[in-house]
Amino acid sequence: MKIGVLALQGDFREHIEAVKASGHAGLSVRRPEELEEVDALILPGGESTAIALLAQTFQIFQPIRDRIASGMPVYGSCAGMILLADRIIYGVQDQATFGGIDMTVRRNAFGRQVDSFESDLKFNGEPLRAVFIRAPWVEEVGEKVVVLSEVDLGDGVRRPVAVRQGSLLATSFHPELTGDLRVHRYFFDQVCAGAIK
Repeated sequence: MKIGVLALQGDFREHIEAVKASGHAGLSVRRPEELEEVDALILPGGESTAIALLAQTFQIFQPIRDRIASGMPVYGSCAGMILLADRIIYGVQDQATFGGIDMTVRRNAFGRQVDSFESDLKFNGEPLRAVFIRAPWVEEVGEKVVVLSEVDLGDGVRRPVAVRQGSLLATSFHPELTGDLRVHRYFFDQVCAGAIK
């Protein structure tokens, strides 16, 4: 498959390497004509407001929204999760997202950059070491959203940190920084395979 990685800001290079290590073609996407060439798209971690503003500047914001609406598989990590959310808590005023996942996401839910951490959790039933950097979490999901991973906040409170809705996948954490390709392979083998004819 040709997997595009939105390469406007953030850790897009690490995602491109993960795509290639998984045996697919990884392409940088910055312009609408590059988006047209790919089968699926990854939205990297970074700063969600900056990515959205740059996407508008590069005139690729609406084309991404249109491709999502038409069923293109998309995976978003951290800022990418925020960009796939239909609703945001603590977003900047009038913060735009591509949307597509019926969820409410809380920006910077775990705190500031200095509060970044690693944690062991389960992703789709398998143990996984996850890296959280100024990460969001999911406050609520719609009935069509499948929760693939949660983090324990203590006192019995758990928050989703990986979700899927149809051809869209999102994680609060950064699997591209660990060398563990299981989340990417889940996207390619489960999400993309079911959506790409």
